[in-house]
Amino acid sequence: MIDTYEVLVVGAGPAGTAAALRAAELGARVGVVESGPTGGTCVNSGCVPTRVLAKTARLMREVRTADVYGIAVTEQRIDWPTTVARVRATVERVRQTKDDAGRFEAAGVDLLRGRARFVSPHELEIRADDDAPRRVRAEAVVLCVGGHSRRLPVPGAELATMPEEVLDLPELPGRVAVVGAGNTGAQLVTIFNAFGSEVTLLEVAPRILAPSDPDVSAHVEKAFREQGVRVEAGIESVERLERTDDGIRLAWTVEGETRDVVVDAVIMSTGWPAAIEDLGLEAAGVEAEQGAIPVDEYLATNVGHVYVAGDANGAAMLVQAANAEAEAAARNAVLGTTVRAPHHLLPAGGFTDPDYADVGLTEDQARERDEHCVTTLVAYEDLERPAIDDRPRGFLKLVADRRREYLLGAHAVGENAVEVIQAVTTAMAAGVDVATLAKVEFAYPTYSAAIGVAARRLLEEPAVR
Repeated sequence: MIDTYEVLVVGAGPAGTAAALRAAELGARVGVVESGPTGGTCVNSGCVPTRVLAKTARLMREVRTADVYGIAVTEQRIDWPTTVARVRATVERVRQTKDDAGRFEAAGVDLLRGRARFVSPHELEIRADDDAPRRVRAEAVVLCVGGHSRRLPVPGAELATMPEEVLDLPELPGRVAVVGAGNTGAQLVTIFNAFGSEVTLLEVAPRILAPSDPDVSAHVEKAFREQGVRVEAGIESVERLERTDDGIRLAWTVEGETRDVVVDAVIMSTGWPAAIEDLGLEAAGVEAEQGAIPVDEYLATNVGHVYVAGDANGAAMLVQAANAEAEAAARNAVLGTTVRAPHHLLPAGGFTDPDYADVGLTEDQARERDEHCVTTLVAYEDLERPAIDDRPRGFLKLVADRRREYLLGAHAVGENAVEVIQAVTTAMAAGVDVATLAKVEFAYPTYSAAIGVAARRLLEEPAVR
C-alpha cells in the first residue's frame, strides 16, 4: 500500500516548514520529508549560529572599549570552548522555540523521516538509515531541499573548513583566511577579527559584497582594512592549499603573480549550490542547471506539478525569500498555479563591523532604468545617536525616482543598519511617497532618524520631469 499525499514537501527548513503548514491550512493532505533536524541550515548551522558568534564578536569589541566608559576589564580573551557551547545551546533553544515537529502534528502534517528520491514523476522513495525504504505518491511536490557549501576544485581543498564546520575547530585559530566575500564570508571576517585572529579575505569579484551598492562595499572594505584585515579582491583564482610545518599554506594568483599566506584555518565560503545530487530528478523529468533547479514566475519547474521554494531554485537564497516563496508554492500546489513569486522587495544585510543592509535597486541599477534618478546620503557622523554610542561610522543612502516621489532603493552601513533598512522597506511596501516619509516624526535619538533626514534632503532640489 502506497501512501498518497496531495502535497509532499521535501525538506523541513524554513521554506519546507512554511510550505507544509500553508498547504495543510488550505486543506490538503500533506507530508514533509526530512532526514536531519528540522529548521534547515539556517537554524542548525547557518544564520542562527553565525548570529550568536556575531553577538559574541560585538561583546568582545565592547569589552575592548569599556575603559573609556570607566569600566575596568582585567582580561580580554575568547574562551573558545565556552563560546562554542553557548552557540550550540542557543541553536537548541531556537529549535525548541520553533517546535516544528509539534506544529506539524498540530496541523495534521505527517513528518516522514528519511531521504527522498524520485522514482517516477509522482512517486518518491523515502529511505531512512535503519529502515526499509518506503514509497509515497504525491499529486504535487514542493522541493525545499536548500543548498550546501561548495569546495573549490583545487589541490588541497580537503584541508579547508566549510562555514558549517567552524564550530568543530578544536581551538580558536590565530590566523584565518576566508575565501569568498559574500554575506557569510564577510560576517566570518568580522567574527574572527574581533576574536583576535589575523584575517585574510580573498574575493574573485573586483569588490567585496559584490551584490550590494558599491558605496556599501567600499565602506565595509575600508573598515575591514582599518581593522587590520588583509583584503585581496579581484584575484584571478585560488591555486592550492597545502600543509606546512607551520599551518596551511594558501596560494592564489593576481594578475599572473602568485601570492600566499600561511594560516591555521582556511574557511571556504565560495558558493551555495542546491542540494539536489541524490533527488533522482531525472526520474521525474525535472531539469537542473548550474547548481540549481530553474523555476518560472510561479515557482514551477519544467514538470508542472513540481515546485521549488528556497535556496534550491537559485534565486534569492535568503530565509525571508524562502518563506515568501514557500507560501506561494504551497498555494499553487493546492489551488492551482496563480500566485507569482513575491520578490519585489527583499531586504538583506549582514552583521559585520560595521553592519550593512540593502533593499531595492542599487544606484547603478536605478540609473540603468532612468539616468535622472536621484540619490542622497546621510552620514552617521552627522547624527546624534551614533555620536552618543560612539559608532559614527556609517551612512544611509536613498535612491528615488526623478520626480522624488517614490523610493527605488535604500542602502545602509553602520550600527543597526539592518533595522534601519527594514523600516525603509516597510515604507516602500506600503507605497509611502518621499514627501510623506519626510514628514514622519522619528523618535529621538535613534538611528532610524536618518530616514527622515534623507527623505527631506531628497526633496530639496527640483524634480526632473
